[in-house]
Amino acid sequence: MANKLINQMGLPRSIANIFAARNINTAKEALSLTEFELMELLDVGLSEVASAVAHISEIASPPYQTVLSLMEQRLQNEHLAGHLSTCLKGLDEALFGGIPFGVLTELVGPAGIGKTQFCLKLSFLAALPPSYGGLAGRVIYIDVEYKFSSRRMIEIGMRSFPDVFQKKDMAKEMAGRILVLRPASLSEFTESLHKIKVSLLEQEIKLVIIDSMAALITGEYEQGAPKQHSLGWHISFIKSIAEFARIPIVVTNQVRSRNRNEVSHYSFQGLSCSEIQECSSGYDSHLVAALGVHWAHSVTIRLVLEAKSGQRFIKLAKSPMSPPLAFPFSITSSGISLLSDNGKELSGAEINEIHCQGHSDIISYQLGKQQ
Repeated sequence: MANKLINQMGLPRSIANIFAARNINTAKEALSLTEFELMELLDVGLSEVASAVAHISEIASPPYQTVLSLMEQRLQNEHLAGHLSTCLKGLDEALFGGIPFGVLTELVGPAGIGKTQFCLKLSFLAALPPSYGGLAGRVIYIDVEYKFSSRRMIEIGMRSFPDVFQKKDMAKEMAGRILVLRPASLSEFTESLHKIKVSLLEQEIKLVIIDSMAALITGEYEQGAPKQHSLGWHISFIKSIAEFARIPIVVTNQVRSRNRNEVSHYSFQGLSCSEIQECSSGYDSHLVAALGVHWAHSVTIRLVLEAKSGQRFIKLAKSPMSPPLAFPFSITSSGISLLSDNGKELSGAEINEIHCQGHSDIISYQLGKQQ
């Protein structure tokens, strides 16, 4: 609205012509000056300037909205945008239907905690027919760490939806809908992103998974690239893919150690000064998500997978539609399963701190040979 032309705002012709003669053409240009500066520049009286400024401000300023109207708009947008169900009841309810379309969803946690298991199940769910809650679409799975296992994905599908696999050639059809890319470097990954955007509509892509983003950056560091690597272009491009195609994009992220001088919170959590000091003084060698603050603010949904006191948890650490919640889960032959649909509400530093206490003792489900 700031760039709206003054000559289209319904001002009296005489004053509109004076604005045009002084090369003040937009609302932004007019409202950037004080009334006294406009009086001198336009050579008109204060009453005329005040009346013109009031009229321009009214036209250029967006109309007010009530909380009710904002809620109605949000519900309508969520309905139109859609979600990919995770088949985890408590998590789906917290996310108002599942992984949302059109935004980035991040899975972050230590190695072996279940991030790839989650991605495998999401891949299968996106390829399922709509009658089973799926999207009946193709999936692009960018397998950076070579952890994708077709055998495990089919096993998850067979255990979760045995009726689907009783149909002739269904397993083959489902597997054929999932396209696996394995870029060896960040430059190859960049090329893959360009190809994806071209093929999104042609191939009916309904889900993109990147497993994992941090591994790509780590690989570049090992090859001697500058450590202050900018992810800005990749973040913007990935988000543009999600928004352009209105599909969910799921990205996994690794963890790193938090140093003693680092506060484990982000500005979107809105902690008070006393809470921040408490977080710092209560440091206990926790892990935090890799890739930094810029990345953290770029994702709309952050799911943290952690292990604490011998139990795994999925934490909904960031969401515009839900408070931070933690759900206990286990990994079975059918993939990730919640042990309770009632999430425990979180606060303070525990939202983004990542535990792996007893983690090595609870990895009980071993993957078969990856194929």
